[in-house]
Amino acid sequence: VIPGDWTVALLSRLRIFGYPTEGILRYIEDNPDNPMRAIATSIDPNALGGLLIVLTVIAVAYLFARPPLLPRPLMALIAGAMGVLLYLTYSRGSLVGAAAALGVMALLRYRKLLVYMLLLAALMVVLPQTQTYVTRFIEGVQGADLATQMRFGEYKDALLLITRYPVLGVGFSGAPDIDLYIGVSSLYLLIAEEMGLVGLGLYLLVSVVFFTFVFRVWRRLPPNHPLEGPLLGYSLAVFGAMVGGIFDHFFFNITFTHLVALYWLCMGLAVATAMMAQESGDSFGLP
Repeated sequence: VIPGDWTVALLSRLRIFGYPTEGILRYIEDNPDNPMRAIATSIDPNALGGLLIVLTVIAVAYLFARPPLLPRPLMALIAGAMGVLLYLTYSRGSLVGAAAALGVMALLRYRKLLVYMLLLAALMVVLPQTQTYVTRFIEGVQGADLATQMRFGEYKDALLLITRYPVLGVGFSGAPDIDLYIGVSSLYLLIAEEMGLVGLGLYLLVSVVFFTFVFRVWRRLPPNHPLEGPLLGYSLAVFGAMVGGIFDHFFFNITFTHLVALYWLCMGLAVATAMMAQESGDSFGLP
């Protein structure tokens, strides 16, 4: 959207805050002949995609909530802008994460959302402007593109490291063996690398307890309860991040501390919202 020279000039001014000054512009497969990927100020387009999973899901939840957080036309504009920006990152994993979370939201509560999602999917398939994205998505599913093949190599190396240090992992400073390294495009494999299967098991246990608690509270909410939108938004933002985490690592990568903090903040907000709903449960029979 913004010319490349302008983007470089603007982002280079952030060098006083530690923003990189080389390789600022990002392209599909790092090939300047391919479309440029949106990065905003996130350095990495996939990191921006992870951020937009959370923001888009929350925005859509507030759009369909009754009453909405802001006037619906304004909320629709906000959610739509985030959706377009998510598309411009060309982050397939983030798109899958956001679509999964919004799909669950539609099935649980806002059925009209499912219609809008199907219409958007149909537009992406038929519009000439989106064919590059569609082709890239299909190649990713088939494992035919370079980025996906590199991921497969990362998965293989990660599994080798995990088999050598399965219980507690290797920590966060680095791999102890010269033929291994820490770093894989998967939240779950990264946790297993650094914290072992014990850490991964604890993470999954916390997630199961979290979703069980939130779902039990949501199921007992009366229709159009004012806390329903926030509860669905925050909890499904976490769900979307977990789905996106199958393909990316940013929500557990200490280099991207803002995304790690955002993930746990959303979980905390969901729990706080559920507890507020429980405190007002006298009117609708919450335990």
